[in-house]
Amino acid sequence: MNPLVIVIGPSGAGKTTLVQALARTGRFQTALEQHAERPFQALAKEDNRYFFANQMDYLLLRAEQERELRAASQTGLMDGGLDLDFHGFTRLFLHRRLLSRPEFDLCRRFYTLARACLPPPNLIVRLRTDEGTVAGRMSRRKRINLARAEDTALFESFLDEWLAGVPSDQILELDVTHETLDYNQSVQAVLERLAQFRGETNVHH
Repeated sequence: MNPLVIVIGPSGAGKTTLVQALARTGRFQTALEQHAERPFQALAKEDNRYFFANQMDYLLLRAEQERELRAASQTGLMDGGLDLDFHGFTRLFLHRRLLSRPEFDLCRRFYTLARACLPPPNLIVRLRTDEGTVAGRMSRRKRINLARAEDTALFESFLDEWLAGVPSDQILELDVTHETLDYNQSVQAVLERLAQFRGETNVHH
């Protein structure tokens, strides 16, 4: 089965930017969050009643993307993913009372079933940065964001709880606060970790 790499972190950490930089190496088959294409994203921004539909849509999308990437010819790569959408965003929206407890439980049931049917990611790349950097990046975005910069600390605590149960050799943490626009240092770090898995020696691009 094809290996899968996911890039996680709070909104504004640079997940999509890193995935796009990695994709330019020609080594990956990618799947993105598709904010503009999701049918409930804009609706949820305007009306809280759509948060549950939006969250279930994302969980379904990410499970579908994982299945496709596992069957691809190159290493699969995702910005965020099924686990981040549940452990990070679904928990955050429950905390902010944008999801009710019964709605959260339905999301949890789907996530648990989907993860039981799909193997977990082979490598989790966790991006870390400070709240000020997140706020600056989010303010320059044109996409519709449902998370806020002030959610960063709480969001990170949810990720800490999830990752505490993941073997440390499956996690690569990168501080991207001062990363260059091409994310060259982070790209190299990811390629080097993947090379360790495969026993490769030359990963420069």
